[in-house]
Amino acid sequence: MMAVSNPKVLVVLLNYRTAEMTLRAAEAALADMPAGAELVIVDNASGDGSAGVLTNAITERGWDVQGRVRLILSEVNGGFGAGNNLGFKAGMSDDSRPDYFYVLNSDAFPDQGCLPHLIQHLETTPKAGMAGSHVRGEDDQPHTTAFRFPSIAGEFEGAARTGPITRLLKPYVVAPDLPQTATQVDWVAGASVLMRASMLDEIGIFDETFFLYFEETDLCKRAAVAGWECWYLPQVGVVHIGSVSTGMKEWQRIPDYWFASRRHYFVKNHSRAYAAAALLAKLAGGAIHHLRSKISGATPQDPPGFNRDLLRFGLGLPLRRDIPVTRRSVSKENS
Repeated sequence: MMAVSNPKVLVVLLNYRTAEMTLRAAEAALADMPAGAELVIVDNASGDGSAGVLTNAITERGWDVQGRVRLILSEVNGGFGAGNNLGFKAGMSDDSRPDYFYVLNSDAFPDQGCLPHLIQHLETTPKAGMAGSHVRGEDDQPHTTAFRFPSIAGEFEGAARTGPITRLLKPYVVAPDLPQTATQVDWVAGASVLMRASMLDEIGIFDETFFLYFEETDLCKRAAVAGWECWYLPQVGVVHIGSVSTGMKEWQRIPDYWFASRRHYFVKNHSRAYAAAALLAKLAGGAIHHLRSKISGATPQDPPGFNRDLLRFGLGLPLRRDIPVTRRSVSKENS
């Protein structure tokens, strides 16, 4: 595949009830976008006046000149994947197809040179279907955004969280230490990732069955099966606040859609039997973690009721919500 001179780039920015922060992300993106690139802001049926705030700001700031920035209003909140898919389908303002799509969270702010560097990497790496940047918090601490694909062994290790098991299953650790140089990885989080349009033409866009979580894991899995590479580039990055639209920092219980997304990922990409084995592995690892915590007097790291909810969901039983959970979405964090 030959590099494209002056490639067409469309930045997709998904808003859900964070209009002011979305505008801040848009400003950072515009400052980093190469000539000819365009930005699409998708409001994911916020219902809080975001649409008016965004519309007025785009006009007042002159961003709407020559299609530089456009606003798409979704009629429903279909989740992270569905919202971004609207941006993918929009294309460039002249109805042409972009060469690349840059997915950026509404609470992520690119450093100068981030997007051009991602573009350069895909231009010079023909098999690369996507590339994610480094992501750090406002406190300058790195967020883990480069991963291995989930597996039965990885589910057991991640739930057990104990040294001997981690050392034994090191090749299956889902969230290994972040690479210090440009590295091919299994999948990257969707906070700041450039995607090749021809790859999406081949494998399809986000699976909208996922309301929230695992949708980018699934997309990267499909890309890998089709022979496309996924890269993590630590030398360029974004500042990411995280949990703004999802309300994750306020969660007292894991919402139903996380369990649904997890199960759908395993069933879709493996089988029902594999999904059942992954569930048992995670429960077994969780039991080890809780036993060790009880013996040591430490507080378990799982959210309240997590293993009980995981088991009940796996058995097809309704989750007992002693503590209420609010369904929210979405432009999301992955840290």
